[in-house]
Amino acid sequence: MTATRGSAVASSARSQKSQAASKRIVVPFEDNRLLPQLLGEYDSHLSLLEDRLGVGAHAHGNVIILTGPEAGCDLARSVLETLYNRIAKGEPISSGDFDGLIRHARQGGEKPSADGQAQIATRRRVVKARTPAQSLYIRALEKVDLVFGVGPAGTGKTYIAVAAAAQALERGQVERIILSRPAVEAGERLGFLPGDMREKVDPYLRPLYDALYDVLPPEKVERDLEDGIIEIAPLAFMRGRTLSNAFVILDEAQNTSSMQMKMFLTRLGERSKMVVTGDPSQIDLPPGIKSGLEEAVGLLDGVPGIEAVRFAAGDVVRRDLVAKIVEAYEAADGTKKR
Repeated sequence: MTATRGSAVASSARSQKSQAASKRIVVPFEDNRLLPQLLGEYDSHLSLLEDRLGVGAHAHGNVIILTGPEAGCDLARSVLETLYNRIAKGEPISSGDFDGLIRHARQGGEKPSADGQAQIATRRRVVKARTPAQSLYIRALEKVDLVFGVGPAGTGKTYIAVAAAAQALERGQVERIILSRPAVEAGERLGFLPGDMREKVDPYLRPLYDALYDVLPPEKVERDLEDGIIEIAPLAFMRGRTLSNAFVILDEAQNTSSMQMKMFLTRLGERSKMVVTGDPSQIDLPPGIKSGLEEAVGLLDGVPGIEAVRFAAGDVVRRDLVAKIVEAYEAADGTKKR
């Protein structure tokens, strides 16, 4: 009897604790016309909140009712109110904005706010940081003239760099954009390929084109490419040049040798910015050739005017499955090293 009574008391205590931890919040919104954007198609934004924060969320009239753990409900409310205010100002929102605010709040330990996320504004779109690492990256791009973005695919390193370059061009901070990649797949020897130079290098530089067309009007990209205001070229074509009044990006830099990296970094001229991005886990160099990316990051650590931002699997923003793939490979690499 004593054991049974003790078990009942313990069960009652757990029940009371669970009820105390659970919360129900009713979040009202003034303008019903704005709610469809906030809720998302088929309430997809509410589903995202439920999945990320472990809360229940459903709309009723001009209110959204949140139920579940107190911390999750409080964070969901802050996210909803922040994004509703953006919509009220005429800003478009997406599921990425929900994800970004949640990540910033969780990793930074702060409530979501319009000031918490760094952003880049181009004529075509506003690119908001979706992770704290992306915010650090954007602020580094604003602050110093040479930035390294190092980490796995899907973390936004290249896309953000191209958006920052487009913003700088539109604001008149630079006169041109120069985008480069090592054409490792072609052994840097492109002469045997058919077509003119642009047709030869396009397959290796397509991700840079994709980012450009996403942040700038297509007609401007085409015009600037024709006029040489935007230049896209393999790394080998950078030798012997001094790049002044330009925003220069080297993508896939893990596939540069030490000599190539030194050559590229010393191209930086007056009134220019340079961004070097790469993923050290995806090196395609021939055996025996050391990657120049990690070496450069280490050699230049602490040099004024240079910053390195490292991204991790938790910063992948493409989709959850990609983050899980990256984490699995990182775990396997860690096991091999031990």
